[in-house]
Amino acid sequence: MDYLVFGNDALAWGIAAALALAALALLYGGKHLVLTQLGRIASRTDSHLDDIAVCVLASTARPFMWAVALYAGTQALALPPKAQLYISNGIILAVLLQVALWGDLAVKEWLTHYRNARQGDDPASTTSTAALGFVARAIIWLVLVLTILDNFGVDVTTLIASLGIGGIAVALALQNILGDLFSSLSIVLDKPFVVGDFIIVDGVAGSVEYVGLKTTRLRSLGGEQVIFSNSDLLKSRIHNYKRMESRRIAFCIGVTYQTTAQQLRALPGMIGEIIKAQQNVRFDRAHFKSFGASSLDFEVVYIVASADYALYMDLQQAINLALFERLGDASIEFAYPTQTLHHVAVDPGPAPAKAPASHAFDKAAA
Repeated sequence: MDYLVFGNDALAWGIAAALALAALALLYGGKHLVLTQLGRIASRTDSHLDDIAVCVLASTARPFMWAVALYAGTQALALPPKAQLYISNGIILAVLLQVALWGDLAVKEWLTHYRNARQGDDPASTTSTAALGFVARAIIWLVLVLTILDNFGVDVTTLIASLGIGGIAVALALQNILGDLFSSLSIVLDKPFVVGDFIIVDGVAGSVEYVGLKTTRLRSLGGEQVIFSNSDLLKSRIHNYKRMESRRIAFCIGVTYQTTAQQLRALPGMIGEIIKAQQNVRFDRAHFKSFGASSLDFEVVYIVASADYALYMDLQQAINLALFERLGDASIEFAYPTQTLHHVAVDPGPAPAKAPASHAFDKAAA
């Protein structure tokens, strides 16, 4: 006497079990074989894509393989339509979840490789990858949820429209936060500065320590941490001194009015010789600029072929010392704020005549 379980006899269940075991063995064996071959290829290449493929494939979940094996086994069974629908939806759900997990891990691995590869040359990768990873993974899981709902008969079009209307309301309520979020993406993509750059924003000077989804943090010269919202930061004028390739230096010196015309004519050439004698410097010009209140003013311009501030200060110090020595040897005096008072003797003229004594006495009596 044949016994039926859910409408299938023992032979059908035996075949189903054999199919499930065979599918499970094939999945495990195929996974091991592919991982071995990909591992060999990855060890011989410099590309990171094959390493990502190995990592993603190795993360294949056991419940997913069991679900596929069970689905293969149920193909040998005669099941009611409702049960077949549940099984079909279940295997679709398992496949979508596994694909989403693969995609999520692939994004993580790629961003980790990108960060490690560019951390030395591009410090912004330490923060920019966080924003990009957040957006990419959010898109993956959003597509997964919508696909699952669509397969289970939910009207996704209506849902998306409803979410759009609700999204407008949420966007209005969170416009400041969303503004900072999109500003962070703009910083990531446009890169007006990166972590480690020395910048000046609204008179605040400091090194960029962190670029987040909402705020950017600077370490000021005084040692305190200054926090800017990303939106406010992009609305400001940013001076990025880290990207300075050279420095244009302009300074003035003043000599006294007792300097002779011959000395004034020789002074620009003397200054040029001093600056040209320095290394990593290109002399631009030196001119007798103006007549000051207490000095004859010269403007000097030169270019430092480096952005190093300490190097610029060393050069300026050497130039100043050489100027002090050369002008002293040439008997040219530096001017400083002075004021000269000229006393002019004025002839007082004849003394006024005195009034008669009686007349003076009458005035006193009155």
